Amino acid sequence: MQLIACIKQVPDTTQVKIDPVTNTLVREGIPFIMNPYDTHALEEALRFRDRYGFKVTAISMGPPNAEATLRKALALGADRVVLLSDRCFGGADTLATSHVLTAAIRKLNEEDEVALVLCGKQTIDGDTAQVGPGIATRLGCIQLTLVDKILDLDLASRRLRVSRKLEGRHEIVEAPFPAMLTVVRELNRPRYPTVPMRLAAAAAQVEVWTNEILQLDVNEIGLKGSPTWVSKIFSPERDQGEIIGDGLGDPEGTAQLLLDKLIAKDLLAV
Repeated sequence: MQLIACIKQVPDTTQVKIDPVTNTLVREGIPFIMNPYDTHALEEALRFRDRYGFKVTAISMGPPNAEATLRKALALGADRVVLLSDRCFGGADTLATSHVLTAAIRKLNEEDEVALVLCGKQTIDGDTAQVGPGIATRLGCIQLTLVDKILDLDLASRRLRVSRKLEGRHEIVEAPFPAMLTVVRELNRPRYPTVPMRLAAAAAQVEVWTNEILQLDVNEIGLKGSPTWVSKIFSPERDQGEIIGDGLGDPEGTAQLLLDKLIAKDLLAV
């Protein structure tokens, strides 16, 4: 049996700016990272593999440069990675994205039974938390969202028991295989890749699946298959506090500005 970790390459939102004219994200010059929540999903899949012997496959839908994120997954220990990349996948909202990911998971299941699908609870660029449940709905499997602890996994009975982090309480849930989990940060602490694994990942081949392989209706994927339209993106107005200096470009100068303000308000002894 295998486990599928769905990961996404996202812009580092600590450095993202919004074009005030077009109201779109300025992506030029922005570094890309693996969605932080997805790193916890991949880590848990690797822990399952280390303990129970599953095979771990990481998949990602994105442009060709998303290959770098999948190489990181290889460096962390994924057994196989698949990049779902095709021009007709571009411009997808969560509906169309979950459609493509589901088709890929079904195809992988034909090769080796999929026991669990793991996703981060949401991505930091969209924040919708819809793709994981969308995959579960299309696969017709149980979805366990907001998982913060794995309590038990019984291979003989093909069931697992988890804790879900809800507002002010936790819920203990048990489910059979196959199931889809979306996970939160508290679940684990992701490992770091070793130097040998980094070197091996750099030389490894990343499989690329286009729509020629998935054979999906082009009217149900990408922009054509996406009913969501974003009319405006903006930063919420700050109702208190202030931003001083340029912490990214001039950290020392910004620190000095902060000290000067604290001293001026007599909040620091000098």
